[in-house]
Amino acid sequence: MNENLRINVSEIFGENVFNDSVMQARLPKKVYSKLHQIIAEGGELDIETADVIAHEMKEWAIEKGATHFTHWFQPLTGVTAEKHDSFITAPMDSGKVLMSFSGKELIKGEADASSFPSGGLRATFEARGYTAWDCTSPAFVRQDAGGATLCIPTAFCSYTGEALDQKTPLLRSMQAVGEQSLRLLRLFGNTTSKKVTPSVGAEQEYFLVDREKYLKRKDLVFTGRTLFGAMPPKGQEMDDHYFGSIRERIAAYMKDVDVELWKLGVTSKTEHNEAAPAQHEMAPIYAECNVAVDHNQLVMETLKKVAGRHGLQCLLHEKPFDGVNGSGKHNNWSLTTDDGINLLDPGKKPHENAQFLLVLACVLKAVDKHAGLLRASAADVGNDHRLGAHEAPPAIISVYLGEQLEDILAQYMEKGAATHSIKGEGLSTGVKTLPDFRKDAADRNRTSPFAFTGNKFEFRMVGSQDSVAQSNVILNTIVAEAFAEACDVLENAEDFDAAVHSLIQEYAQAHERIIFNGDGYSEEWVEEAARRGLPNLECMVDAIPEYVAPASVELFEKFGVFSRSELESRMEIEYEIYAKTLNIEAKAMIDIATKQIVPAVIRYTTVLADSINSVKAACPEAPVNVQISLLKETSKCLEETKEAMVKLQDVTEKAFRMERGAAQARYYRDEVNAAMEQLRDPVDKLEMIVDKSMWPMPSYGDLIFEV
Repeated sequence: MNENLRINVSEIFGENVFNDSVMQARLPKKVYSKLHQIIAEGGELDIETADVIAHEMKEWAIEKGATHFTHWFQPLTGVTAEKHDSFITAPMDSGKVLMSFSGKELIKGEADASSFPSGGLRATFEARGYTAWDCTSPAFVRQDAGGATLCIPTAFCSYTGEALDQKTPLLRSMQAVGEQSLRLLRLFGNTTSKKVTPSVGAEQEYFLVDREKYLKRKDLVFTGRTLFGAMPPKGQEMDDHYFGSIRERIAAYMKDVDVELWKLGVTSKTEHNEAAPAQHEMAPIYAECNVAVDHNQLVMETLKKVAGRHGLQCLLHEKPFDGVNGSGKHNNWSLTTDDGINLLDPGKKPHENAQFLLVLACVLKAVDKHAGLLRASAADVGNDHRLGAHEAPPAIISVYLGEQLEDILAQYMEKGAATHSIKGEGLSTGVKTLPDFRKDAADRNRTSPFAFTGNKFEFRMVGSQDSVAQSNVILNTIVAEAFAEACDVLENAEDFDAAVHSLIQEYAQAHERIIFNGDGYSEEWVEEAARRGLPNLECMVDAIPEYVAPASVELFEKFGVFSRSELESRMEIEYEIYAKTLNIEAKAMIDIATKQIVPAVIRYTTVLADSINSVKAACPEAPVNVQISLLKETSKCLEETKEAMVKLQDVTEKAFRMERGAAQARYYRDEVNAAMEQLRDPVDKLEMIVDKSMWPMPSYGDLIFEV
């Protein structure tokens, strides 16, 4: 076997992580016990203990080659942030330096809060912000061309305590759902579980293209998606890429990605070709919610970093190519106790599992009541191009339960109890040498945005380049509210069992409208959803106000996840992101059309006109009708391109001058977006006419089939 293909996963897994086994081996027992207790139960770490941990963490990191440390945090920019400090201290008299790292440096850092999106929470003259160590997510050493750096996962907040990041509200929401889950378990007689934590597995879709070709596409460079591009003769209609044999260049890339992630303790498990040409997917094993969020950020960073080594470019935009499937991120969510109980496990006889059925009914209630908020959690400019197409869930939130659970709830709605569960039937392939086996009790529904899949819910709406933090903040908090309201009833019930059955029946009847097991892609479902009164928030701009709806503010303030000012700031940031993104796209279109496309088309028409004149000069009787027709068609498209460019420039300038906020975002959505489409149409027609050797950028076919 080739030596460079031989990898011992068990040896390298987690080797760059300051995980529990490393801490247990290196920390004094008392220090380890105190830190472990804080991780499990919460609490404040005293500076003496922090000093010991920091010293051992530094020594371990130096052994890994680290010279610097950084507080690694997740501001509201969509990417991670970091500032690197070396371990060196002031030189001694001998001219030598010491390497040190204090508990204070470990616990707290400082960043310029006014330089990150804050939605008005921080002004330029109010610059101070703090990063605070999240000890529940292990530190790690990242090794790359810049050397080795100790990365310490942290939260990021303002001088006055408001959350300026993804992690702070996530930790708050985990605390909320954990407390209410434990409260519910105690009512069912569970006295042994001490903690309930949301578990998450975030599947990641992405595209890979040749980097040299990528660099010739300024639209990809500036915006992450193609703003122009005609479809090639073949797209994904043959379904031959999905789960197809992975090409050697891509397989080598995936192997390097796996190794990088395994060293960082990320359980990269599944990888395959996705539906669209040049599209792929990877999926990890579940982890605690905040760790899973951190890991997904590492996944995205690693996918992009490793691609460069292979002469590739990783595209994480939700819709890099028009006409083929875009990319999403399936957020698999469940609730698990510290002693291994999954609250969403129905068991072998789900109709008899009252605890599970109440948890299920509470989730239905939460999703129905806050459907608009859950939709807003997946709102993204790129996702607007993907949601509702026949490649992703619709923008309408609904819940898929499958036949078994839908039947059990129907029994509850009719009789107030369930007496049986539909069983999975045997499946015979008709081939004697293949084993017969029992099917699952329910099929899957890939058109559902929120689907029950055996022992978890899969929220399929999240965009491929987005953090999964926001969706999990919403999920955790809305379920915490539903659990709390159920507990309020059950804690005062005279007959507990009767009250449980009554609540399951009540919630099932009140929120039946959110259950839909059919085709979410159909027009009939859009009409049916409207009749049911379900919100259909097709665009990011429509979804943003859900953050500050009265029910949302009440929800988040009740559980201390967001204050009103934090919600208002996030709303302003979302409007600003939408406007800025479309402004960049519009300006990129104008720039590319002006500097690349129009000159290329003029060169082509000049050559074509010269050819016509040459033919006429050589042979006046020779037919040139085809050439003349082609010249006229090209000139007409060129004129349309010029007119559309002027229109786009006008509306973009007007939009840019508007006051920031909802009105500006709506104008970008309605006017700028439409003008961009008007410019794209004639340009894509020109790509099909102009000689390929003269077209100034690689085509779709070059990008997605020549990797």
